[in-house]
Amino acid sequence: MEIFKEIKPLKAFLKEKTPAATIGLVPTMGALHHGHLSLIEASKRENALTVSTIFVNPAQFNNPEDLKKYPRTLERDCEMLRQAGCQVVFAPEVTTLYEHEPTVTFDFGTLDKILEGKFRPGHFSGVALVVSKLFHIVNPTTAYFGQKDFQQFKIIEKLVEELKFDLQLKMMPIIREPDGLALSSRNKRLSEPERKKAALLFRSLTEAKKLLIRGEKIFNVKEIVNQNYKSVDGVKLEYFELANIENLSPAETVTNQTILLMAAYVGEVRLIDNLLMEE
Repeated sequence: MEIFKEIKPLKAFLKEKTPAATIGLVPTMGALHHGHLSLIEASKRENALTVSTIFVNPAQFNNPEDLKKYPRTLERDCEMLRQAGCQVVFAPEVTTLYEHEPTVTFDFGTLDKILEGKFRPGHFSGVALVVSKLFHIVNPTTAYFGQKDFQQFKIIEKLVEELKFDLQLKMMPIIREPDGLALSSRNKRLSEPERKKAALLFRSLTEAKKLLIRGEKIFNVKEIVNQNYKSVDGVKLEYFELANIENLSPAETVTNQTILLMAAYVGEVRLIDNLLMEE
């Protein structure tokens, strides 16, 4: 496995080694888990070369404390990628991708103002900026992202469409713990008691889905979810919404094109999850 920290050597390697080969890109912020490795596996199945990036992107953090506490485990991550069969890792320093304080911003209309965008203003502009850089540097055939960050995937879809990136996007299913908790790098920050409470996210989503399938009204389901959170100390629901999977507009009726999305704090750790009605 080749590891690069600078752009020019990486681009030269990719140009020399794979002039006509397909390249799969798996962008990450490190602190890897089996969810990330599932993206690596998908890329390996479909491409001649798999490139993973490890970069904690400061432009997408609203909270400086969150950026500071984000887990950084580069040596362990590289070993996991090596064992998974990833061929190339790009792990740049911040100054490599941001020589100066960035001034370029993105606006995705209502898509980046709702849900995550409502509570993390500017977050998706930072995501779009770094993903644009990585697409230009690696020039992948296909880029792989996880469903857990569903709104992020829709943002990147829009980015690819608007900027005419010549690549394919693939969204891979959420990988979960036995109790349903979605794998996340932020899970590492949970204490053992908090880890047990974090299962409430998926439990609430699955209960809500069952109620909706039975015909319960959306308003009533939201109230039930709110009460679930109020009954558990140390957790705080930030939002629970039903949306159309195409544009994330609020769902007025429930169909197999509806997605349930949730964000909550468990202690000081903010977690997100979602569930498709069609699943």
